[in-house]
Amino acid sequence: MPESYPREHIEDLVDDNLEWNQLHDMMSDFKDADRFQQVRDVLQERVDWDDPIIIPYADHLYVVAKPDNRWVIKCDCGHEFCEHDENWKMDALINVRDSEEAYLEIYPEDMHPHPDYMELREFFCPGCNTLLEVTNVMPGYPLIHEFEPDIETFYSEWIEEPIPTAEPESA
Repeated sequence: MPESYPREHIEDLVDDNLEWNQLHDMMSDFKDADRFQQVRDVLQERVDWDDPIIIPYADHLYVVAKPDNRWVIKCDCGHEFCEHDENWKMDALINVRDSEEAYLEIYPEDMHPHPDYMELREFFCPGCNTLLEVTNVMPGYPLIHEFEPDIETFYSEWIEEPIPTAEPESA
């Protein structure tokens, strides 16, 4: 059984601060049995709320356990979007770039999509205004719910641990 990586390496992994050769070695080596828990511990220590992180969902977003046994998508800042199986983008602030002027704010001249054929959607957290995702789609394209994790299977069959739960709120 391989030894676990030191805490500093796990923090660098979470922060995307590993050199390519270090990252390649971590990806190629056998995974330490507690790697997911180590990553979750690092992430949990970095937020100012107590709801246990069940899984990292995306950059700055997590599925967390609530005291009433719900699982919700929550941002670093504490803003709660929706249930884990719903489309968080429906609750986000959305900036749509769909004109030449809007594209030129971020793209050089003649280096952006044509606004008649594509629009750039930027999704922000309503709690902290962090940019969470950007999509480039045809005008009128629906807000797609791209990811619905199978949390039960992940915990029971992949990491063989109980799913974290929140302490019930005292009356």
